[in-house]
Amino acid sequence: MNNGEIKRKRSAYHAAFKLKVVEYAEANNNCATAREFCINEKQVREWRKNKTTLKDMPRSKKKCPTRCASFPELEKDLNNWVVECQQNGYIVTRTGIRLRALQMSKDDKYKSVKPSMFVASAGWCTRFMNRHGLCLCQRTKIAQKLPRDLEEKIESFQRFIIKYRKEYAFELSQIGNMGETPMTFDLLSNRTVTGVGEKTVLIKTTGHEKIYFTVVLSCLANGSKLPPVVIFKRKTLPKNMKFPAGVIIRAHEKGWMDENGTIEWLEKVWNKRPGAFFKKPAMLVWDMFRAHKTDEVKNVAKNMKTTLAVIPGGLTSVLQPLDVCLNKPFKDRLRKMWSEWMCSGMAKLTKGGNLMKPEINLVAQWIKDAWVSIPSEMVEKSFRKCCISNALDGSEDDAIFDDTTEAADEKESESEDDAANIYDDNAGAAATEAEFNELFGESETNSDFEGF
Repeated sequence: MNNGEIKRKRSAYHAAFKLKVVEYAEANNNCATAREFCINEKQVREWRKNKTTLKDMPRSKKKCPTRCASFPELEKDLNNWVVECQQNGYIVTRTGIRLRALQMSKDDKYKSVKPSMFVASAGWCTRFMNRHGLCLCQRTKIAQKLPRDLEEKIESFQRFIIKYRKEYAFELSQIGNMGETPMTFDLLSNRTVTGVGEKTVLIKTTGHEKIYFTVVLSCLANGSKLPPVVIFKRKTLPKNMKFPAGVIIRAHEKGWMDENGTIEWLEKVWNKRPGAFFKKPAMLVWDMFRAHKTDEVKNVAKNMKTTLAVIPGGLTSVLQPLDVCLNKPFKDRLRKMWSEWMCSGMAKLTKGGNLMKPEINLVAQWIKDAWVSIPSEMVEKSFRKCCISNALDGSEDDAIFDDTTEAADEKESESEDDAANIYDDNAGAAATEAEFNELFGESETNSDFEGF
């Protein structure tokens, strides 16, 4: 730009002003209108061309809603699909819209859409939703309340970890974490695409969103993942049903973990990990669930040369690798599989015409696939982020601030479940008093940290 030139400041005009300009231009001409309102003649021509759009806009709005769709026919059918899913109660995510659009683009019906021209990007999805008045709705979450003496309990736990790591020099393959998490047969997402301004959102389920079963996940600090255990709320398992290999299936009348189940897990999963045969010293980190703290469980772990590190009450969201980094992406993967199953029409119907819940062997397969798909690097980082496997010389202390896990990158991913977790040591308020006393005994949230 030359020194004599003055940079012209761009101005934004309300729709009401633009319509006034258009009306004046139609009565006179574009040049006279530009002089009258001190604007560029090109703007007058563009506003006259977009007169219909300007009339549909709010008078106080300055910017046009969006540019025209490059593939209007495809978007029209795609919007009809979204509306149909919404009316049927199926959850629709942004990722689901993009995948559906890519699938539709391969149909010969849309000959104008070439694969090289259409990639269904995130930006296109945003513009598509704006063009059709769609938005994401999300439910809120009540976060776990942390104890007042937070720092003191964390330091106590970390001192315990460092003390025994120095004493026994545990290999990373011998430092593990185990945790139970309740799941339901209807894995509802917290978000679904719906019309802007809609106050009631219909979501279709099989009616089993309150029927729980337990998934027991465990992993090692070197990135290895141990076989998951699934405990269904049943007296017995079907005799002729085949379950996928690599998943341990159990039945329990109440569908949760107890002392016998914990001992069985130690014998069938923990004692089968690499290195367990040679009785290598090991450390197992888990929460203050009552079944983890019985004398019999302690004796079984002691015979396996395993040091038990119990996370202080109320701090699993800070110190448990599974809770901090792994449970969320694991559940996100399960939700995706459930949503695809619902949308595919594979759900069977009862005689009354209601949807049946997925078969337990299919659920077991989902759990296996979701757990296998968790990257080993994410598992390693989860232990370092909780200050369990960090180098003792302090060179990896910054890992606690590292949020470069896959869960942190999935900004559109759903939030953690709101459902009451019977294994959460702060979940007593969500369960009945009888259930709480049976599972936990007296409240442990105010007790000091204890190591075994």
